[in-house]
Amino acid sequence: MEKKLERKIQTSGPSLKSFSLFAFLIISSVFAIGFDNVYGHGVGSETFPPVDLNGKLVTLEVSSSKSDPDESDDQQISISLIDFNSKITLRDVTFQIKSERGEQFLFEQEFKADNGFMVFNFVSEETDSIILDEENGGGLFGSLLGLESRMVHVKGPKLSEGGLYKLDVSVLTADGYSQKLDEPLVFNAGISIAQTSRHDFIDPNFGEQNIHVVTYYDKISNFNYDSSSKEISFFMPFEWSQSNINQTSVVHEELVIPKNFGDLLVSGFTMYVNGVQLSENIVNIDDFFSDGRIVHFIIYQKELQKVFDNNSNQNGMDFVIKPDRDYTHLSAVTDNGQFRVLMSSEPENLKSNSNAKILFDVTDIFLKNKPVATNYEFSVTQNEKIIFEKNGISTDSKDEHNIAEFMIPNDVTGIVNFNFKNLDGNKLAKATFPVVIDRISSNEISIPDWIRNNALWWSQEQIDDNTFIQGIEYLIKNKIILIPQTQQETSESQEIPDWIKNNAEWWADGQIDDKTFVQGLEFLIKNGILHV
Repeated sequence: MEKKLERKIQTSGPSLKSFSLFAFLIISSVFAIGFDNVYGHGVGSETFPPVDLNGKLVTLEVSSSKSDPDESDDQQISISLIDFNSKITLRDVTFQIKSERGEQFLFEQEFKADNGFMVFNFVSEETDSIILDEENGGGLFGSLLGLESRMVHVKGPKLSEGGLYKLDVSVLTADGYSQKLDEPLVFNAGISIAQTSRHDFIDPNFGEQNIHVVTYYDKISNFNYDSSSKEISFFMPFEWSQSNINQTSVVHEELVIPKNFGDLLVSGFTMYVNGVQLSENIVNIDDFFSDGRIVHFIIYQKELQKVFDNNSNQNGMDFVIKPDRDYTHLSAVTDNGQFRVLMSSEPENLKSNSNAKILFDVTDIFLKNKPVATNYEFSVTQNEKIIFEKNGISTDSKDEHNIAEFMIPNDVTGIVNFNFKNLDGNKLAKATFPVVIDRISSNEISIPDWIRNNALWWSQEQIDDNTFIQGIEYLIKNKIILIPQTQQETSESQEIPDWIKNNAEWWADGQIDDKTFVQGLEFLIKNGILHV
């Protein structure tokens, strides 16, 4: 009967420093490592519980990292068979290894490891099939430790981009190549290496935006951002079984959000998986980067179990992430990392030619976000023009908020900046919130009347298809025409149907309404004829 052990572990992603194979061998051979714990998220290493091998306790260790972050994106996974008591790698080990990346089969092959230690280097190359290039040689490790290292370069398309690598490892021989085991030791491991995907879209209020999703488990798909509800959604493969949940210590996802995307600078997010709301403590927001904020979602085993218990008949993970409506205020950390500013407005959606009431708190990060009394300079600007400004000293009361009230001029619309500067007299203690005046709904339709002439000329073939399409693309991108956000799909045909030209003529004559005309534009977008 085969002895099967399985775990899924995760690395800390692009920021994880490359581990030293030399240090690994030294540690494995000399220092006493405790193998009672399974090492998971954050260290890129797992040690399986010990099993019996001819009266000797042995364990398998699997580790991952980048080979050299400064020179390449290659991902490395090491495998070693270790004596549990002496902490020394076994000699003359034959591994039978089957490897997959996500649903892609990579290879299945036997490998001999004189020192019980192997490294697989995953390299991205545009090849028609997976290529294995084995390399033998002592190198640094051989000269210092008298060991012959074994490196296998695995080459194929996009292999160094990360993802979930599955490794089925069978130990066929140990302590001598002639010592074939009666029953192979079988270990089933899955190591996730961070994989980043960028998603670009046009928000009706903030224009061209992008969100990066960093997944530490498996590749995501079906990303979508709904500007009306401010919801982010995507799908990720996941095996919903009790055994897999027992073997998955954590699923880690990250969002990287630009700091000029004001709608998502909120102080809290809620995550749903397959319709089940997860606990608020899985979310951690990191605003200490100049280019963007990173929102971490650490889904522990308890949360996975909750989703499974709610519905065990599931296919993968459908994620929905949206701002926490219990915390409608925006949040930002000052450039010097000293203060966090929390801000909200009344009304929530500000309009031109109306009163605005801004409520804000200045908290000290080093005092666990306790409100503090400090000097501040507050201003509202648009294109470097000052709309309102106020200086003062913030309150340190938890029950009161700082308030700034002003009238929004009737000629101010679109994005304005709410600025906090010189907190505590420090020029680096500053933060900015982009806020929209006269918010546009993602389902709103607005077409200037003068566009009717263009539509009429096009329907009468006074202007050609390409000229009309380029003009409409320009007008939509620059928000002169407002239409509901439309997902572009792929289509083999780039021909414009006759009914759309007919619609343009009828719309120009006032025979059909804006909504009917826009349906034709949405059709062109969906079929990749009109690019916005």
